[in-house]
Amino acid sequence: MENDRHMTKLFDKAIEKARALPDADQDAIALMVLDALESGGECVSLDAQAHAAIDEGLEQARRGEFASDEEIAALWRRHGL
Repeated sequence: MENDRHMTKLFDKAIEKARALPDADQDAIALMVLDALESGGECVSLDAQAHAAIDEGLEQARRGEFASDEEIAALWRRHGL
């Protein structure tokens, strides 16, 4: 039986925008979509502040700005892990 389902215009627009991104960003988006689908498809709406924080984190990653091993160890200690 052929699948007659189609993408919504919004989802199609998102896919087109994702195609223009670098491979690593496409993979990150794909993992998020797959995770949402595999966890029951529950989506969480993010506010502007959360979007801004995600954008900043992605920019830092593109610039190669990552936390040092010492900073990560201190973070774990602060949270008792």
